[in-house]
Amino acid sequence: MKRASTWPKLRAVGENLIGQLATAQCGGNISMCTAISEDGVHGDGRCTIDIPMRVPPSLWPWMRHAMTSMKIRFAMPKDRTPHPENIHISSLPPSIPTDQEPTHGEEDMAQGEAVETTQTQRGAPSVFPEGQNGGTDVSSTYFHHKVPIPDDDNQMWFSFRKLWAFTGPGFLMSIAYLDPGNIESDLQSGAKAGFKLLWVLLGATVIGLLLQRLAARLGVVTGMHLAEVCNRQYPTVPRIILWLMVELAIIGSDMQEVIGCAIAFNLLSSGRIPLWGGVLITIIDTFVFLFLDKYGLRKLEAFFGVLITIMAITFGYEYVTVRPDQGELLQGMFMPYCEGCGPVQLEQAVGIVGAVIMPHNIYLHSALVKSRQIDRSSKKELKEANKYFFIESTIALFLSFLINVFVVAVFAEAVYGRTNIEVHDICNATGILHLDLFPMNNETLQVDIYKGGVVLGCIFGPAALYIWAVGILAAGQSSTMTGTYSGQFVMEGFLNLRWSRFSRVLLTRSIAITPTLLVAIFQDVTHLTGMNDFLNVLQSMQLPFALIPILTFTSLSSLMSEFANGLFWKIGGGVVILLVCCINMYFVVIYVTSLNSVWLYVLAAFLCIAYLGFVGYLTWLCLIALGVSCLDVTCRARDDTTVLIEQQPEFDS
Repeated sequence: MKRASTWPKLRAVGENLIGQLATAQCGGNISMCTAISEDGVHGDGRCTIDIPMRVPPSLWPWMRHAMTSMKIRFAMPKDRTPHPENIHISSLPPSIPTDQEPTHGEEDMAQGEAVETTQTQRGAPSVFPEGQNGGTDVSSTYFHHKVPIPDDDNQMWFSFRKLWAFTGPGFLMSIAYLDPGNIESDLQSGAKAGFKLLWVLLGATVIGLLLQRLAARLGVVTGMHLAEVCNRQYPTVPRIILWLMVELAIIGSDMQEVIGCAIAFNLLSSGRIPLWGGVLITIIDTFVFLFLDKYGLRKLEAFFGVLITIMAITFGYEYVTVRPDQGELLQGMFMPYCEGCGPVQLEQAVGIVGAVIMPHNIYLHSALVKSRQIDRSSKKELKEANKYFFIESTIALFLSFLINVFVVAVFAEAVYGRTNIEVHDICNATGILHLDLFPMNNETLQVDIYKGGVVLGCIFGPAALYIWAVGILAAGQSSTMTGTYSGQFVMEGFLNLRWSRFSRVLLTRSIAITPTLLVAIFQDVTHLTGMNDFLNVLQSMQLPFALIPILTFTSLSSLMSEFANGLFWKIGGGVVILLVCCINMYFVVIYVTSLNSVWLYVLAAFLCIAYLGFVGYLTWLCLIALGVSCLDVTCRARDDTTVLIEQQPEFDS
């Protein structure tokens, strides 16, 4: 913010500049002047002072004051008025806050509504030229129509009809909580810690719900999803880096889903379909399922609902078959304590948080909520939409939490504490194949998606194995489709690039399948499932690139108006995001230290410096948006980028 001692100097410079412009352009007849801010025709026949765009932004407010004191009419053409969605955070907060007036006779500047926009010192347009990055609704990308919301004035606060109309985006979002990566994290949690880490799963799901609430609010209030907002708010280079990081997260998630589907096909065919064959099949069926949206948005959402139902039935069947101890289950869920736990259990707890909270899911949910027909000029409808989307997300994540609990409880009861030789003997007695998966030793049994299904088949019969495989297949197919949607929204939002679904799927699926296919051909299933650890680390590293932007933009009153985060959400959201990022960074450190290679350590160190630098940059902007104005160094520089242009009624001399 400019110091008070500089205000008179700036005011004098502004008045002098206005006088010179009036003399040069209007023959000195100030009373007949109309000042406009950009090139354009006013249209009332009056002499126009055209203020050059090279004027330093720091002089704009004082020139406005000079216009008022000199009885010069000020007119900004309506078609040039900045739109809220084109407001940028190149410098936040503004150099001269709207809530602090200058001195003495400068009160006139506080009249009217202040609109924050960006200019550069040399008069160049803002970082993202106005009109270049126009938003695109979800309907023009996938959905041919928006779902109408019924009017139900008889209900004061809640309407089941309206809840049904808003139901859909939350369930598509919840599929990311049920992908094969999450399922593997669940079964390993049960196998390594029993029921003791269920409270971590519950806490991670609640945190995920709060973050999804922010994503939904951003999409509802602004009419733009997170990638589109990032496009408008961040400079070009950080925006491209952010896009690449999110794409890495999507590709990593896609690889996990391909692995899950390939394993499911292998189990269902009793090994007749090799793993590489399952990988290739996944390519084909994804293209088939992605064209279901041509039959309408509600039918597409119903199809995803069917897949979630299949997962609930299959994993619920395993739960009923195994019959876990309900007392231990409830104790593990609501008692935040892990008795007798060591580094293995701690690492698994960190892995649960990393698997549950997916970075690309934040981008997906903020886009899906745009599929409802909402009048964004009505505060009532915005509040109503936020309420019903939150209720729907709560229901969807509760169901996904139950399914995850089913998986944890099954393996906590059936596998926890067992040894390799014990399971080997059981499988040998029942005639189940794959005995080579269980060496003849007394080490604790280690399971993954593949071995987990085999163990269930050995202990509870072949039906348990095939039903498990069906559930994994449903999880893989549903999550790979939502992952493709996420990639489409992210690419269109960040790059303003329109690709067909075929091209988009072909690109991401090729990148995801190439390494997966090579491992499936030249290695065994152990190496294939072992890739999940690396992929979980990859996605954990990308988490700040979704959480920091969503907190930043939902805290900007210039974007969110009265729906911006309050003090509680700013502090609470900041603490939660800091906690989640620290947990995931710990998970990354554990993985890197287990590599036992000096060259990999050196490479990781260089990457870490660049990574932390970029995260620090995003955090800096986030803190400024949260109100820590002392961090805004541009406020004290001469090349300020933030200008306050006040909209006042036209003033006749």
